[in-house]
Amino acid sequence: MSRYVTFRSRPFKLSFFMEKKGAWITLCLFLLLVLLVILSIGVGTLYISPIRTIQILLEGPHSEAMEGTVIWNFRMPRAVMACLAGAALAVSGTILQAVVRNPLASPDVIGITSGAAMMAVFYLAVFNVKTSIVWMPLFAFGGAIAVSAFIYFGAWKKGVSPMRMILVGLGVTALLEALKMLFLIFSPIFVTSQAKIWMTGTVYGANWTSVLFFSPWLLLFLPVLFVLVRRMNIQVLGNELPVLLGGRMQLQRFALIVTASALAGSAVAFVGGIGFIGLMAPHISRRLVGGSHGMLLVCSAIVGALLLAAADLLGRTILAPRDVPAGVFTAVLGAPFFLYLLIKVKQQQA
Repeated sequence: MSRYVTFRSRPFKLSFFMEKKGAWITLCLFLLLVLLVILSIGVGTLYISPIRTIQILLEGPHSEAMEGTVIWNFRMPRAVMACLAGAALAVSGTILQAVVRNPLASPDVIGITSGAAMMAVFYLAVFNVKTSIVWMPLFAFGGAIAVSAFIYFGAWKKGVSPMRMILVGLGVTALLEALKMLFLIFSPIFVTSQAKIWMTGTVYGANWTSVLFFSPWLLLFLPVLFVLVRRMNIQVLGNELPVLLGGRMQLQRFALIVTASALAGSAVAFVGGIGFIGLMAPHISRRLVGGSHGMLLVCSAIVGALLLAAADLLGRTILAPRDVPAGVFTAVLGAPFFLYLLIKVKQQQA
């Protein structure tokens, strides 16, 4: 009996296959995410049972019940934003680990997150939130793209070496963190307070407007990633073999880095500097479904959504009525995970 299931579409000239075990694991993770979202939107100061929560969801956003107002206007957009942002950060980390060929690569390490956060803080410091907050995501996205381009061309020497990208990224991250603190020092106190909470990473205050502004980034770049997914499997083979196979390695690498920057930058713009999602989710998914990037990307997106949704749920409930930023919990999990990977990589190189 075959381990794989094949899909073919002659009208669209599209074909792909997936491992059955990986497909079942991904489906189970998706169902787990749905259950977590139902639990999350029911738990809070006003507790709503899971059965009642499902009833209100089936009634739709026009439900006249008091619980319907709480779920659809406050908790549901927050849960949706956590899932979307977590998925974007996880997919971005998966792309970077394939391109850089380093298990420690993530939007945080490369400097993409720092670039987006620095430009968002710059926006808050210069405009003092007197203009529309809608423009802040564009500043954050611009910062992520600018930093990615700088790192890419700064690491160029007859091609881009993954190790040079890591080294340049670490240097750029240190510089951006210094600039970010400089902007905060010269900002009004209320801007500094707001920026520090945002820099930690939080889904607090998410609404349907922010979900509406964030969704187009995913709808735009995920189809691009679907086209490039086969190129990701070639990227992990090294620098020489893709060229022998006829692949335009540097152009493909640049396209993948731009896609990763767009996903991470847009996520940071809406939920702040949440760290380690892009590091943890790809490794967890790789253990579950293997290293082929077709299924790995889907699984990473779901695992990233699970991690951020769970972190936000803990932040809302563990010290209620205080709302702890979700970035605190991702850092608590991510820092030991990073040290574990660092020790493991060192042992493999010994």
